Amino acid sequence: MASLAFSATSTNILPLYAAVSDRPVLFRGGSIFGKSIFSKKHNSKGLMVTNVATELPPTIPPPKKEISDDRKLAAWTSIRQERWEGELVVEGEIPLWLKGTYLRNGPGMWHIGDYNFRHLFDGYATLVGLHFENGRLKMAHRQIESEAYKAAKKNNKLCYREFSEAPKTDNFLSYIGDLANLFSGASLTDNANTGVVKLADGRVVCLTETIKGSIVIDPDTLDTLGKFEYSDTLGGLIHSAHPIVTNTEFLTLLPDLLNPGYMVVRMEPGTNERKVIGRVNCRGGPAPGWVHSFPVTEHYVIVPEMPLRYCAQNLLKAEPTPLYKFEWHPDSKGFVHVMCKASGKIVASVEVPLFVTFHFINAYEERDEEGRLTAIIADCCEHHADTTILDKLRLQNLRSSTGQDVLPDARVGRFTIPMDGSPYGKLEAALDPNEHGRGMDMCSINPNNLGKKYRYAFACGAQRPCNFPNTLTKVDFKEKRAKNWFDEGSVPSEPLFVQRPGATAEDDGVVISMISDKNGEGYALVLDGSTFEEIARAKFPYGLPYGLHGCWVPKN
Repeated sequence: MASLAFSATSTNILPLYAAVSDRPVLFRGGSIFGKSIFSKKHNSKGLMVTNVATELPPTIPPPKKEISDDRKLAAWTSIRQERWEGELVVEGEIPLWLKGTYLRNGPGMWHIGDYNFRHLFDGYATLVGLHFENGRLKMAHRQIESEAYKAAKKNNKLCYREFSEAPKTDNFLSYIGDLANLFSGASLTDNANTGVVKLADGRVVCLTETIKGSIVIDPDTLDTLGKFEYSDTLGGLIHSAHPIVTNTEFLTLLPDLLNPGYMVVRMEPGTNERKVIGRVNCRGGPAPGWVHSFPVTEHYVIVPEMPLRYCAQNLLKAEPTPLYKFEWHPDSKGFVHVMCKASGKIVASVEVPLFVTFHFINAYEERDEEGRLTAIIADCCEHHADTTILDKLRLQNLRSSTGQDVLPDARVGRFTIPMDGSPYGKLEAALDPNEHGRGMDMCSINPNNLGKKYRYAFACGAQRPCNFPNTLTKVDFKEKRAKNWFDEGSVPSEPLFVQRPGATAEDDGVVISMISDKNGEGYALVLDGSTFEEIARAKFPYGLPYGLHGCWVPKN
């Protein structure tokens, strides 16, 4: 597969067809060949568009059960091809300063053979790259070649345990063997379908919640390079799917299922060795709470202890339980712990109202006029302690949109953690949830404000009625208002903010998202970060499955 970067150095010439023309063109090694192909014109809207060539490899058909004339379900249908690469037609104008690649990861293949997976989180990882340079946009996607994916393709069946799926065993002895492999971690998936991060040393790693599901990829070609092997002896089977990654460190949480608690660990740039900062013991429940993500401030790591807790019994079962690998323990209460990064000491541990969250947004330290620390503020996408959000993400629910308003309510939940020794913290809405349609998830911020006081967040909200977040929203915490972008019938993926070089304003930049639209098609969308108005879009050759999380890899 050719590099995502714009180049014309390959000698392999393939006859292809222009994306917006029926005239045959030449395509060289995934790059545009010949100036005559790259011509500009204006469409009916007056927006400038560009004729370009695209590459169409052999199609991998979806299973018969998923084939339908109703193309409205593209967001929840397996990717049509294993890979694709080409330059897109741009409507509008992409800023010339935007140079780099937006990588987005997510579950994009929800079947193997004739068997259809059941949950959004089960799908085999599809990596998508959008490369921006000189106002032009090139897109590519391909499957991450995890051991789970390769084994499934080879054997035409599920071979590893996914989020809600377990391989079928032939008899009791094989079931016992599967359990033994589960305890050792051998049967857990390495399907890295959740996020993708750029480490400070330049390596790019795709992640999921199993530690073995850490896979290094090439951000230019999207090639799978191999496992990210941790060189320490900490062991463990799971970790937070969302580490905190900066130019100076890599922080993550390792839940301890045997002695309920969490290890907070750090990894220095250029190494594969995790070192323990400290440990947090759980204050309630039979197991640690799910830690899909967590926030940090400049000096502290915030460790949430959610009453939605890991459940070993559910993990052992071959069929999904109502809460999959978790159990809801409201009697165990909810807590938030604050650990000093430098010393590893717990400086605050407070009880908070019950909560359910997948994604934290940001956290910061609140100080008085003398500079004394008075509180920690931590914001998250909070689902009103309603665990039904997990079941609402079953593919059957997502594919059967009836026009009814079935998406559970969500808000920007703001934790206030007092630093005066008080035993209780607060959890309140940071703004009126109606500002963003009572939907809130998949947030990003200006990365320069990580761990600091901030004003803006970019997220997916809701235009009711809906069964899934269907808007992009810009939250203004100062004004306690939100601006919303909405394309009826479409499903936008997580918005990612990229700041303009030299900018001083927090929202001076662009917001990038990938949209699955109502016609079964899709496009890349670029919004102005300040006005939240559309400035460019580029149509994909076909609709892409819904993706989860991404990162920005700037061009050197």
